[in-house]
Amino acid sequence: MAAWLCRRLALCRPPVEPRSLGFALGQFYKSTSQVAPVHHCRFLHVSSSMKGLEEFFDDPKNWGAETVKSGAAWTCEQIRTKSNEDLHKLWYVLLKERNMLLTLEQEAKRQVLPMPSPERLEKVIESMDAIDTVVQERDRALRLLQTGQEYPRPGAWRRNILGQVIWHKFKQWAIPWYVNRRYKRKRFYAMPYTEPLQRLILEKHLAAAARKKNREEKREKLLERKFPSYAAKKAKLKAELENAPELQRSKS
Repeated sequence: MAAWLCRRLALCRPPVEPRSLGFALGQFYKSTSQVAPVHHCRFLHVSSSMKGLEEFFDDPKNWGAETVKSGAAWTCEQIRTKSNEDLHKLWYVLLKERNMLLTLEQEAKRQVLPMPSPERLEKVIESMDAIDTVVQERDRALRLLQTGQEYPRPGAWRRNILGQVIWHKFKQWAIPWYVNRRYKRKRFYAMPYTEPLQRLILEKHLAAAARKKNREEKREKLLERKFPSYAAKKAKLKAELENAPELQRSKS
């Protein structure tokens, strides 16, 4: 009896329009031809058209090519003219390019094939190092302006027990230094018997620097033999640098 009464009351109530949704039933079109098409979410993407793992591979147009054209690396002089927002965007573009080139290099090693234009990876690494250098310069300048400290953590140059000059970072203590036994146990000087070791360490650093210089010279010679235009441009730039002091004296 109660169920029958509830059904009778529900049928007697007038229909209620969905006002909570912000529209009425009369606002709907009577035919589907008048309904405007709804755009899918894929039209709202702002990233590249390639998705997934395809971002880690080179352009299919470059597959099988022996050489791939690429621009010059970014220099510190060019990067200093960019804003922090532009550097942030450029960093991720280079990072994406570096991941792609590393994937290409690994695939070339797996197939025992030469990598097309391997100098692209060197240019990307050089550009990222330049961005890192410029960002550190800006952070250091801002820190000097605000705090007067060159490094993010204050410190001083000290000598360790081997006689090497190191940067000793200061840290906060709950007691003064002359009462701190742990701090007073540290020795910021070298004993006389460490002098032969210091000479060996210096010799090691000089040998490493000489090897690095020789590698760079061999690489420059290889590029000059491989790309004659690069050799001509380098010779022209060297002549301009040599004639620069003479031009300045003539102008003065």
